[in-house]
Amino acid sequence: MTLPIHGQPLFEQVRQVLNSAQQQVRHSINDVMVQSYWQIGRLIVEDEQGGAVRAEYGKQTLKQLSQQLSAEYGTGFSPQSLWNFRQFYLEFPILSAARRELRWTHYKTLIRIADPIAREWYANEAASQGWSTRALDRQVSTLFYERLLSSQDQAAVRSEAVALIEQQAPNDPRDFIRDPYVLEFIGAQPSATLYEKELESGLITQLQTFLLELGKGFAFVSRQKQLRVEGDDFFVDLVFYNYLLKCFLLVDLKVGKLSHQDVGQMDMYVRVFEEQYRGEGDNPTLGLILCSERNEAVAKYSLLADSQQLFASRYQAYLPTEAELQAELQRDRSLLENADRKSDDQTP
Repeated sequence: MTLPIHGQPLFEQVRQVLNSAQQQVRHSINDVMVQSYWQIGRLIVEDEQGGAVRAEYGKQTLKQLSQQLSAEYGTGFSPQSLWNFRQFYLEFPILSAARRELRWTHYKTLIRIADPIAREWYANEAASQGWSTRALDRQVSTLFYERLLSSQDQAAVRSEAVALIEQQAPNDPRDFIRDPYVLEFIGAQPSATLYEKELESGLITQLQTFLLELGKGFAFVSRQKQLRVEGDDFFVDLVFYNYLLKCFLLVDLKVGKLSHQDVGQMDMYVRVFEEQYRGEGDNPTLGLILCSERNEAVAKYSLLADSQQLFASRYQAYLPTEAELQAELQRDRSLLENADRKSDDQTP
């Protein structure tokens, strides 16, 4: 561990202690992750009849193994992840030759490089130059190695590559504990990643602004509204009151696929609001379920069966359509993820 220099401000001394300790933890966890995934890859390949590649057999094996591991260890063992472990072993058959400076996320990029000479060159450059995962991904996607080989001015190509890296934001010491792969590996993700929670919070904020800016009678009531149902606490992401429609609008956001359980939960929220908060003269409460995945968004209005006619005849004139909500959700997610890429540079 690097010792602090006496005479420096107290903050700087404490900062050095913490940075040094975190670096040791990062290296330790990374070493164990890389070795474990390599060993899993080796076992998978050896199970394929002595290392022989048989596509159909391998596909079924990975699917079954994924189900068994996920049941016991949670996320992180999808068939795609297991394929990555297998490919890691095939592309780096000698574990001791793998660069310890590189993280598992580096190797996920490297195993997709078909040319073994290019792959080795990128691995060595990433290790020696201290490239983050994102920096490595950028250099691979811009064909840095290939352009060096074909260029008569290699200094100019290298200068351009360095400039790309320098454009990235400085490292945040908290990046490591936010890394979903690390959280999965140490079993710190019982449900959703920290990243998903942050994304969900950002999307809720954007949607709150979107609905208020529509100019169709929406008034903000509450965020994370607590509902007490038979001794259990539930929380609705957003609650609005529309003074033109004279009804409450409940909004619940999920980062992931829409499930029957999500629909049933919103129906329960609507019933509770009908019983506990709907006033005299108010129209029936309306629910809105929003689900955001990386390349897809789902928006679905939910209301009690006896309110369907009212929704069709009056509500639709003042509410954004499900298609408009889907487009807004996709746009907001894209903006948030692009902003995160600019400000978040993973620690090498």
